[in-house]
Amino acid sequence: MVHYAMHAGFRLFGAIHIAILCAVPALAGVLSLAHRRLPAARNFIRPGFAAILLVDTAVYYAWQIKNHNLTFPDHMPFELCDVSMALTVLSLFLLRPLLFDLAYYWAVAGASMALLTPNLLEPFPSFGTVQFFMSHGLTVAGVLYLLWSGQARPRSWSVARAMIGVNTFATLVGAFDYLYKTNYFYLRSKPANPSLLDFLGPWPIYIAGTETVALVLFLLLYLPVRQTREVKSTAPDSDELWCQVNFSNSRSGGNPAQ
Repeated sequence: MVHYAMHAGFRLFGAIHIAILCAVPALAGVLSLAHRRLPAARNFIRPGFAAILLVDTAVYYAWQIKNHNLTFPDHMPFELCDVSMALTVLSLFLLRPLLFDLAYYWAVAGASMALLTPNLLEPFPSFGTVQFFMSHGLTVAGVLYLLWSGQARPRSWSVARAMIGVNTFATLVGAFDYLYKTNYFYLRSKPANPSLLDFLGPWPIYIAGTETVALVLFLLLYLPVRQTREVKSTAPDSDELWCQVNFSNSRSGGNPAQ
């Protein structure tokens, strides 16, 4: 999706920004609590959340088409946040362990960074700014909801899978950037607004720096999951997660995930 440069009408870490940042985990927490306390609602919350993300995406691209903004090679869904949202939607629908392994790290580390340092060109509220926070916020909330409700959890070696996946995708995007002179993944230049990349040196040094930052973030995100696995000896080790989800659903009277 399109990232916007910071607009003077939106204050970084102002009251509105803080409220949005707090709303993301709050939404995930409410949905997780509803999943645990309301068994009858379990079959509707997860697919309903995925459907909302799909509708949000459809509305965004319809708006882009209406305003003649969806042009090749610009405005293609080749940013990490675009793929993170797609992986989150698929995880919500399918509960596949590999999909969640990627969605967890890419969304929490990537989309959260976009929420913390948003690129905004339009004043808030406007369609562009509202949709920006909706898409990124719902992506992060969707992953946290699956994790906190116990429906999915990163497996052993998930950090390695996430790193291999993101580098594979970055290689493909880099080839596209080279051919069409675009700047997806910020592989050719830094974003205009202040960001973490400003602390990682000039091009192309900051690209190597992002590798280290990504690995550190992924490892930090894995720590609470790893600690939980050590405390709970009955926790699934790898592909047992899929079996546990189906067993839990059948025991509670819900339908096994398809």
